[in-house]
Amino acid sequence: MSEATGKTGTTHFGYRDVPEADKARLVGEVFTSVARNYDVMNDLMSFGVHRLWKRYFVATSGVRDGDRVLDLAGGTGDIAALLLPKVGTTGNVVVGDINGDMLRVGRNRLLDRGQLHGLDWAQMDAEALPFPDRSFDCVTMAFGLRNVTRKENALAEIHRVLKIGGRALVLEFSAVRSEFLKPLYDFHSFQVLPRIGQLIAGDDASYRYLAESIRKHPDQATLKAMMEAAGLARVDVRNLSAGIVAIHRGYRV
Repeated sequence: MSEATGKTGTTHFGYRDVPEADKARLVGEVFTSVARNYDVMNDLMSFGVHRLWKRYFVATSGVRDGDRVLDLAGGTGDIAALLLPKVGTTGNVVVGDINGDMLRVGRNRLLDRGQLHGLDWAQMDAEALPFPDRSFDCVTMAFGLRNVTRKENALAEIHRVLKIGGRALVLEFSAVRSEFLKPLYDFHSFQVLPRIGQLIAGDDASYRYLAESIRKHPDQATLKAMMEAAGLARVDVRNLSAGIVAIHRGYRV
């Protein structure tokens, strides 16, 4: 049963109900479309603040020298690039993404920067991770969970591949806490973003989907409960920018 619609075999794709079997393909088409312009669009959509969110996310991750980290939905390479100095020469970052085009964009970017050592890239589905139990000290996922069809499956997989004492960290758009900001945020999301997408990338539909997917994503309390249901312990939530995004952290004990 879908966590989004309550109808057996269906889930949401933005504001549309679609068969669960179709969502991964539809999301894949969106990210294939936006891959080349993803960084430019992120800067325009967030006025560059997404870079600060990501830096804070990694700075507070607790990742340290020698850690093995899995970065899910990490195709852009942004989080991996920030993690590399933290894991040091004895650590390793595995970048996983379901979309091959996003992986190629991120891998090529980091190759151009000469960031090779300690990085592995692999196409994978977050709902069925190709790793043994207790493989990683930390699993990160930034701005990717909302696109997963069965989020509960992905969270259970994250729990499975964490070592005892390992951390799961999710950075994702969430529910804005400020009543003053909500109408401004809605206007920016539904009126401005699609127009920017059409102007820069020639694609308004993909950016309309991205705005809709944010609204359909579980809010802070709901995601916290989902992480606990997946077996993660001591789950805490930290809101950034008045709840426009939130960091959820949980542990395998």
